Amino acid sequence: MPGHDMDGTAGPDADVGGAVRHARHLAGRGQHGMALAWMERAARLAPGDMGVLYALAAARLGAGHGNSAARAIETVMEQGEFRAGLRLLVLARCVERAWPQAARALGRFFTRYGFDPALRVPAGLVCKYMALRGWCALDPGGVLHWGGLPAGCAPDVILDGQAWIPRQHDGQRVHLPRYWRQAHEIVVQYDGTPLLGARPDRQALCHVTGAVMLDAQGMTGWAFMPAQPDHPPELSVSDDAHGRRAPVLSRQWGAGWENGAGPTMPVWGFGMAWSDLALHGTVHIAMPGGRQLIGSPLPVRLPRARQVFPTMRRRVRTPDHIPRRAVRCRVVVPVYADRTRTLACLDSVTETLARRPDAPAVEIMVVDDATPDPTLATALDTLAAAGRISLRRHDANQGYPAAVNTGLSDADGMDVVLLNSDTLVAPGWLDEMLRVAYARIDTGTVSPLSNDASILTWPDPDPVLPRSCDMDEVRQLMAASLRANGGQDVEIPTAHGFCMLIRHDCLRQTGPFRSELYGRGYGEENDFSMRARLAGWRHRAAAGVFVGHVGGVSFGAQRRALQQRNLWILNRLFPGYDALVQAHVAADPLAAARQRLSLLVWQRAARQTAGDGAVLLVTHDGAGGVARVVAGRALQWAETGRFPLVLEPAADGFMLRDGRAGGTCPVVRFAWPEQADDLTGLLRAFGLRLIEVHHHLGHGTRVRELCALLDVPYDRHVHDYAGICPRITLVGPAGRYCGEPDMAGCRACVQVLGSLVGEVDVARLRRDTARELAGARRVVVPSADVARRLMRHVPDVSCEISVLENDSPDLSLQQFAAGCADRPAPGLPPRTGRCRVVVAGGIGPDKGHGILLAAARDARARDLALEFIVVGHTSDDAPLLDTGRVFITGPYDGEDAVSLLRGARGDVGFVPSVCPETWCFTLTQLWRAGLRCVAFDLGAVSERIRTTGRGTCVPPGLPVHQLNTFLLSYARAGHPVTAQSIHDVSERGPS
Repeated sequence: MPGHDMDGTAGPDADVGGAVRHARHLAGRGQHGMALAWMERAARLAPGDMGVLYALAAARLGAGHGNSAARAIETVMEQGEFRAGLRLLVLARCVERAWPQAARALGRFFTRYGFDPALRVPAGLVCKYMALRGWCALDPGGVLHWGGLPAGCAPDVILDGQAWIPRQHDGQRVHLPRYWRQAHEIVVQYDGTPLLGARPDRQALCHVTGAVMLDAQGMTGWAFMPAQPDHPPELSVSDDAHGRRAPVLSRQWGAGWENGAGPTMPVWGFGMAWSDLALHGTVHIAMPGGRQLIGSPLPVRLPRARQVFPTMRRRVRTPDHIPRRAVRCRVVVPVYADRTRTLACLDSVTETLARRPDAPAVEIMVVDDATPDPTLATALDTLAAAGRISLRRHDANQGYPAAVNTGLSDADGMDVVLLNSDTLVAPGWLDEMLRVAYARIDTGTVSPLSNDASILTWPDPDPVLPRSCDMDEVRQLMAASLRANGGQDVEIPTAHGFCMLIRHDCLRQTGPFRSELYGRGYGEENDFSMRARLAGWRHRAAAGVFVGHVGGVSFGAQRRALQQRNLWILNRLFPGYDALVQAHVAADPLAAARQRLSLLVWQRAARQTAGDGAVLLVTHDGAGGVARVVAGRALQWAETGRFPLVLEPAADGFMLRDGRAGGTCPVVRFAWPEQADDLTGLLRAFGLRLIEVHHHLGHGTRVRELCALLDVPYDRHVHDYAGICPRITLVGPAGRYCGEPDMAGCRACVQVLGSLVGEVDVARLRRDTARELAGARRVVVPSADVARRLMRHVPDVSCEISVLENDSPDLSLQQFAAGCADRPAPGLPPRTGRCRVVVAGGIGPDKGHGILLAAARDARARDLALEFIVVGHTSDDAPLLDTGRVFITGPYDGEDAVSLLRGARGDVGFVPSVCPETWCFTLTQLWRAGLRCVAFDLGAVSERIRTTGRGTCVPPGLPVHQLNTFLLSYARAGHPVTAQSIHDVSERGPS
């Protein structure tokens, strides 16, 4: 049976794409409120998808929420401005009547992207409310549009200081003379006053961007004009055999954010098969004026491929002895843009290499690859005049490989260090790299550790987000690296070009970078490394050196295309390259060096810790209530002056992380029991005073072993029933609360369902728990209900009740809600006339997914005036959405919970858990949203509801049709309904 939306229409799929498609369907029918709700759901299901966020901004605008639409589109454009996004921002600012912000956005749009008919009316409004003389916009075709001027009047156009007066115009537009494209400055004004958009950016209006690459089929590429994306750009393809011809362009959707057109926006794609290209030479893809696309020219015929892994044939032998160090060393820094980072890099290099007695003479050579920043060029001239650097300058931008080769062109007999201009170095870096370079006969290149350098990244070679480093931290990490790993080196498959020392004899034998193959950059140092490897040289990481690196800031929107282009060439030239790198990643020989550095950082933190010592909080690696409590406890301990250390399970041991807000110590892993001494030694260095054991899940017996070794008092915090129930939640095979049967019943349950805690013997699990609780300084539970259940199975335990939140039992529901400052969140389904039941949190089987599904199906089958909103997510959204009586927002951030619950505008809250909860944070959130709650008469939830009077409880086995009738009656009554009245209400039916 097909699903239905909450307004009775055909429902969507449960995934992101289904939500987006359904939102567009609803918007097409004019149901903007419901469309926005589904788009908000899509955005929560895919929080990092800029295409979905862009569609959400449009949906918010369609629903009249200008401010939230503007926030969304500004977030999208943090990754790059684009025409459609800036237009949407203008409209959003106008909808919210934020005229100054609208004027700024509109002026930028007209300046960089030209005229858009959709902005004529907004432009008039902006001029009216900002008291502007008028507006103007020049489109890429040379047509000037304007508005707001007296009827029949035209603005004055000044081209490079010379006034141009149109002979005729239609009162709203005029064609500029053809030479406008050559003008350096264009100013549009009326009666001496510049108009909004008065200085069109000629380069931006005429700009064409794109990229080309090779693949197994031939040449492929894309291009578009940011100011005129619907207009196909003029391109020409030429090679040594066919001359110049125009490629066939077609709209190409799904090209990705990296193309710079904006999320989900199409570009113009093209391609040519190998058979249509010359068999030798290069292919050039040019734009009007002769400028080439990124990636052009393309080498058609590549050098002979040579296998580098697992077998490798060496052409020559390396030296029989370590050569003498080169008399001179050259540090080559290619420079293009980003003046601030470039000058910071050069400052760090010149400061660290000054006044170095008994060291080789070092020359700092900067290669200016035709920087477009005149202030950077002037600063480089000043440094060169002061003798701090030697400077070479390209007349035109040639790309990183060519800039490197300029620095290598006369470096025979020198050791050379290639250093990116977005790096920071600290004292000792070069001496240590040279020490590693000359420690072995066959070392050809040396690269350091860094915060962002792929396989050389510390503390994690595959970080979710690279760690940022300022100069002070680089100095500290360099000193720590030298102390932890000085003199140590590890063989790596390839050097890393961000900081790469090449020994003079390796450079002489291998030769320069092959700029003819790799164009503007990416992969050229890997090509060099593979050629050196085939000649017998080895590449090593200097584990005692740390160099800061910004990383990934070059090339902008074309970065991904360049990577694809050059990695394809690299793998064609050196079959086995990817496998070589993957084998290194799997073996991870740098793990020990990274660990030593991490431990030193932790030890430094331990020395700086106040005398109050530290507290260790042991937990699992999941989210939910336990994670929330542990985070809160860490914050509390930090406020008292104690260092909170959080210990989570890892595959073979433990993972230790800094529990402070914004903690700077890196995550570090300890194999158990192999690194037990390292872990216990570190914890003792912090002056460990107390252990809080919050959960054993994922740890097995390791936590108890660690506690025994440390011999420190521990508190046991109980958050669920994992210590007495192998299923954790006291839910049996029937999918409901098991009733806590005798031992035989528990064993039968585990035999059917299995264990979630790693222990299948219920008796042994409870014995181990009793032993652990007996040894604890305190056993802390969140509610009296938990204490009673725990003592039922561990009779000798003495529990201390510590509630997790203040329920304020003498405070009325209205006062409780009124005291909350959370504002309702927009973008939830509008009211339909049905009674609305609101459920919060993550709803899985134990949290009542089956109950909710049965209730929704019953509401549909009996056509009850009842619907459900889940503010959160479920273990299986699809069947719930298919009922047409459930809307699910998708996951939310904790701080958004109450505003979303208020935005749902429900009549009653419902906690459908079928297990005896130990606390239930979502109950508090429902209360804060001003909702009375219905729950089953189980666990801490029913205990809290009875104590506060903010709802009522029903029997756990209540049939679903009676549950629905009760929810409907309770919601409509607006006052407490006792459980005894349920039967009468179900017989009477809904009123």
